[in-house]
Amino acid sequence: MHRVCFTLQVKRDRMEEYAERHAAVWPDMLQALHDTGWHNYSLFLRDDGLLVGYLETPDLAAAQAGMAATEVNARWQAEMGELFEELDLPPDQGFLRLTEVFHLEDQLAAHTTTTPVTDQ
Repeated sequence: MHRVCFTLQVKRDRMEEYAERHAAVWPDMLQALHDTGWHNYSLFLRDDGLLVGYLETPDLAAAQAGMAATEVNARWQAEMGELFEELDLPPDQGFLRLTEVFHLEDQLAAHTTTTPVTDQ
């Protein structure tokens, strides 16, 4: 399972609307996300409009392609696209993916295979 973190910039004057829309995502959109491999998906919105997203998926490209093939995603992206700053692509394609530099469980697993972890 791959962990994916990304950012987008929500327009400051549209932040409340963005949050309201995500408080009640369409049931068919929720199901499509789940069915196409978007798991443990969360969005976080900072007070300046910075949106940080996190998801886990077996294959991000496949998850994106799966959503692109759904009618509900086309409707959702069309409605949400206007809420973002300087975005030339639909939000689900135009996000900036961040590079993971640390994951506790991965390092613990690597460390415990060589040296037992003890409390100091």
